[in-house]
Amino acid sequence: MLNDWDCILFDADDTLFHFDAFAGLQQMFTRYDVHFTEQDYADYQAVNKPLWVDYQNGTISAVQLQTRRFTLWGEKLSVAPEVLNSDFLNAMAEICLPLDGAAALLEALKGKVKIAIITNGFTALQQARLERTGFRDYFDALVISEQVGVPKPDAAIFDHALQLLGNPDRNRVLMVGDTPESDILGGMNAGVKTCWIDHGTRPLPPHITPTWQVKNLPALQSILTA
Repeated sequence: MLNDWDCILFDADDTLFHFDAFAGLQQMFTRYDVHFTEQDYADYQAVNKPLWVDYQNGTISAVQLQTRRFTLWGEKLSVAPEVLNSDFLNAMAEICLPLDGAAALLEALKGKVKIAIITNGFTALQQARLERTGFRDYFDALVISEQVGVPKPDAAIFDHALQLLGNPDRNRVLMVGDTPESDILGGMNAGVKTCWIDHGTRPLPPHITPTWQVKNLPALQSILTA
């Protein structure tokens, strides 16, 4: 099956790495002597989630997302939102763990196909996590929307990644991710095959059709190495 592919593209958050934002925020706010509760997290997500939709739709920038989600807390603590955002990304890097099967999958792919990350996550966090997990050397390219200037699902970020990878035949490229609206739709927009990692936490919109659907990374490895 690996002979069918020239390149495999991965999302980062909740595809290769655990992304426990609640734990990261709790750790970050302990530095300010704040007990960050589940209600605080619900209030944060009420602001954060629409900002991510705006970012994926291209109506706000990465910097605007990162500052606006901490505006209220910045006012409450008299701390610049940019500082809170930086503290949050540092905390997320500190608690980072790979998903089960991530290391084994990357090891199985190394040297057999080109591997890249395409992420809407932010530069400081992505680079720190790759260093901390020892995953950096597995990847031929690390493509971050904050640096490229367009997020998934825009086909332009995929075009950029594939250019870095030598412009392979798109029928021989697979995009793997957990978020249908960015990862799978983005892959469809770019004309590549897709695999949805279905963690059972979100529905698949009817207009988004992945090529494959698996529950976890070991299941994907079984398909790719069959």
